[in-house]
Amino acid sequence: MIIYNVTINVDEGVHLEWLDWMKNFHIPDVMKTGLFTESRMLRVLGEEESGGFTYSVQYYCTNMEMFRQYEREHAARLRGEALNKFKDRFVSFRTLLETVS
Repeated sequence: MIIYNVTINVDEGVHLEWLDWMKNFHIPDVMKTGLFTESRMLRVLGEEESGGFTYSVQYYCTNMEMFRQYEREHAARLRGEALNKFKDRFVSFRTLLETVS
């Protein structure tokens, strides 16, 4: 199992709008690609030095080829939608994880 983890720090001023958009549009759009079997959104607890709120969004896929297909066919468009909507009001980084037990 491959877990595609996206960690996002979002500005407090757009937090609620961003959260609604993630739950009702972005995550469902990623799942509609058919390349992930499950998703989870988790809030990182604790105060951020830079302010805002931090989340971990995890998408699960069965193998690397499925993830590579997502990257080739969908990632740029879906990331672009977030950038267009929230511009410089968030920062993110991505991590790939593999289940070992």
